[in-house]
Amino acid sequence: MENLTGLIVKAISGFYYVEVAGLLYECKARGVFRKNGVSPLVGDKAEITVYDDGSASVDKILPRKNSLIRPPLANLDRLFIVASVCEPSPSTLIIDKITAVAVEKGIEPVVVFTKSDLGDCGELLDIYKKAGIRAMTYSIHSPCDKEELISLLEGKISAFTGNTGVGKSSLLNSLFPELNIETAQISRKLGRGRHTTRHSELYKVGGGYVADTPGFSTVDIERYEVIKCDEIASCFPEFGEYLTRCRFSTCTHTVEKGCAVIDAVEKGVISRSRHNSYRAMYDEVKDIPDWAAKKSK
Repeated sequence: MENLTGLIVKAISGFYYVEVAGLLYECKARGVFRKNGVSPLVGDKAEITVYDDGSASVDKILPRKNSLIRPPLANLDRLFIVASVCEPSPSTLIIDKITAVAVEKGIEPVVVFTKSDLGDCGELLDIYKKAGIRAMTYSIHSPCDKEELISLLEGKISAFTGNTGVGKSSLLNSLFPELNIETAQISRKLGRGRHTTRHSELYKVGGGYVADTPGFSTVDIERYEVIKCDEIASCFPEFGEYLTRCRFSTCTHTVEKGCAVIDAVEKGVISRSRHNSYRAMYDEVKDIPDWAAKKSK
């Protein structure tokens, strides 16, 4: 029997695959996790026991710096939110919901617009660069930003997430052909792609790890953690310097007169698109009691 500490790099069908010093151990989680209502996540650092018969178990999860419900990952440094210029068309509200969750969790969001050869991304890029969020375009047919993307993955634990069909797997295959991740074509009838990635898995690349995650539909986005209404504004980095300048300390930054955030929107300093997303998110959760919001965490 041997006790080891490693990184969970894949979880599928009740098995956890833990990497220790270049070796991969297939493990089952001990019953204590189920009893405590806690599940190991890909990205977790874990203590495992390897038994004499070759079987192994996950015994303990070491403290996490962050975790996400969807994609189910832990200890992320960067979250790449992938959206396509078309097929399917991008939703800034969905992008903004994910960036807000990332900011709340202490994860750096990076927005990547794929299929940039099929349309102009200038206006979309301006929205996120103005917000202080790193944003870029990418086309597998003209990968001019390939080196920049690869450099952002070096030495980090990162994940690629986004709507089904935006080209997450194709993007990763373009960056790292050796991965050979399964991809599928967009359904012309439905206007969206088929789910080709069915589980979260960390791939070792560039001195770090990157996860390709299952795509989601616009309905699935509601599975993300609920951010309490009084905490949403702090998840929009560009609001920061204006939050203490409002006329009223109880300002919700949605419709009030004397709101410094709204004034910055009117002056074009803050993107109206981002503020619209903030208002939509605020309206969705303003009537949810604190205990319900905390339960969703």
